[in-house]
Amino acid sequence: MIVGTAGHIDHGKTTLIKALTGVNTDRLKEEQARGISIELGYAYTPLPNGEVLGFIDVPGHERLVHTMVAGASGIDFALLVIAADDGVMPQTREHLEILQWLGISTGAVALTKTDRVDAARITEVTSEIRELLAATKLADAPVFAVAAHHAQDAGTTALQHHLHQVAQHMPPRRDDGLFRLAIDRVFTLAGHGTVVTGTVFSGQAQVGDHLALMPAGDTVRVRSLHVQNRPAASGHAGQRCALNLSGIDKDAIKRGDWLAAPSAMTASTRMDVELQLSAHAGVLLRNRSPLHVHLGTLHQVAQAALLEGNTLAPGSRSRVQLLFESPVCAIPGDRFIVRNAQANMTIGGGHVLDPLAPARKRRAPERQAWLDAMQQMLDGAGVSALLQAASPGGMRLSTLMQLSGLPSAALQLPEGARSIAINSQEQDNFVMLPAQWKSLRTLAVTALTDFHARFPDEQGVDAARLRRMALPALDNALWQAVIGSLISEAAIQRSGPWLHLPQHAVSLSASEQALAQQLLPTLAAAGFDPPWVRELAQAHKIPEEQMRLLLRKLLRQGLVYQVERDLFYHHDRVRELAALLAGLTTERKSGQGTSATAGVNAAQWRDATGLGRKRAIQILEFFDRVGYTRRVRDAHALRDGEAAWPGWREHTESG
Repeated sequence: MIVGTAGHIDHGKTTLIKALTGVNTDRLKEEQARGISIELGYAYTPLPNGEVLGFIDVPGHERLVHTMVAGASGIDFALLVIAADDGVMPQTREHLEILQWLGISTGAVALTKTDRVDAARITEVTSEIRELLAATKLADAPVFAVAAHHAQDAGTTALQHHLHQVAQHMPPRRDDGLFRLAIDRVFTLAGHGTVVTGTVFSGQAQVGDHLALMPAGDTVRVRSLHVQNRPAASGHAGQRCALNLSGIDKDAIKRGDWLAAPSAMTASTRMDVELQLSAHAGVLLRNRSPLHVHLGTLHQVAQAALLEGNTLAPGSRSRVQLLFESPVCAIPGDRFIVRNAQANMTIGGGHVLDPLAPARKRRAPERQAWLDAMQQMLDGAGVSALLQAASPGGMRLSTLMQLSGLPSAALQLPEGARSIAINSQEQDNFVMLPAQWKSLRTLAVTALTDFHARFPDEQGVDAARLRRMALPALDNALWQAVIGSLISEAAIQRSGPWLHLPQHAVSLSASEQALAQQLLPTLAAAGFDPPWVRELAQAHKIPEEQMRLLLRKLLRQGLVYQVERDLFYHHDRVRELAALLAGLTTERKSGQGTSATAGVNAAQWRDATGLGRKRAIQILEFFDRVGYTRRVRDAHALRDGEAAWPGWREHTESG
């Protein structure tokens, strides 16, 4: 268990921790000389069950609230310290409110310096404390009257016993999440190098693990680690850890950074949050108001873009988009507090909904539905609502892991949810509900049916164009998986690049069939130099467009190939040209002992075919375009493995 102190300056927080642990957490010379805490202090004490109880001592000065919040993030138990002589003071109230915003609901109160006042004053301040806590989650917290300066103080002993009992019975945090540690201190240790300390928010890390320093994204390796001030092989959620890192310099790390599993977090300058303003601060929040945001151990200025209405009144709650000056990291559910533009007053707090918020359409109904789904997940309803809100394509598994904070093995997917593999990396799978997968398939078939109805003379449509017709915003990899499943089940068919329904075929009218029977022998007899469309139309005494349309139908039936916009070759002649090119390439390889990239240039191809230079280049470029060859400087080389003309690979029209 991690105990964090809270309370006004000079109310005895550091003295109390020393009495409980024997450790003076004021380690800086300036702190010891002035008698006040400036930085976070840490102390540890063993428990009877062999575990270690950790303490974080925070400064109480109003100008050091940002340091206090960095220490309070991630604690399990709040120790609110109030001096009997002063009673409840401004920072007492502010620190208590901060504890509420951070969601800390377990704690105790230490009423210090009781040796300086009489019994009546102790009773008076105790009543004041009860009134202060009445409307908070700490309303039932026990109050211990202590005089920590005295070695055998009964109140301090009672508090110590209480802390030990709570720590030994507190259930461990769930540690099967993705590892995240909020860095609150970084230093260099002689003989070891860079060391960072912080509280583990989730998951676990082991010696030898490779982690990401976020938001920078640098990769580091855990050389060794200490847990609760003891050497250990691994650190778990809820523990204070010091990690000795390799692969990075101390100057590249700062308080506010995260150490995280590589797949746990993504940096962003925008996040959507649920924000509630303090009813006591009296601040009216307007659109684009600047705020000091404290998230984890981070402190950064952000602008508040209201997602509901144009103002947010004191005591009210609303969804807000925070626009940060530089990238930050979080996951849904992370708690934060905000202070006013002058950073001299805590005015509210809340939790993160979406750490990767969009810049546009922030108030759209679809966006609000997505945030509703995020809140449902945070309320314990699982990821079903998220998947539904992500229609029509579901979500990538890697995105679902980041939003839930869980690895794939710990995710509880809805019954019947499909995982659509799009490559060999599991994290790139798409996860969706059965109805979503069915809907995608239906949309693809419907779009293809509509295309055939509009263009009955077309053999089909390529996959990219069909996606633009059906779902232009859908991830292309997922779309290819949809098309692949439909082809495998014969719901649609592929002919070269064209997708079509099984029952659809390009048909020729009786007159077109008669003309084709004359035209194909003409093209075959023309060898490597067929006539252009204009010449064919004149020869057969029909309009050019009618001839062009017939040739395109023959193209889709695989009977001709289109080398240029109005230049069509008989399919047998193209195969002969392909064989000629393959033979010429083989000769050059054997004659020169060159590598597999040896090719044929335009002059050599012109001489081999007996064509003019322009026509020779047109044919070579056609082979490049359909993927039979590739351009290597001034030559055209066969692609690897293409020893023969790939008859299964059709080509798109030119021009």
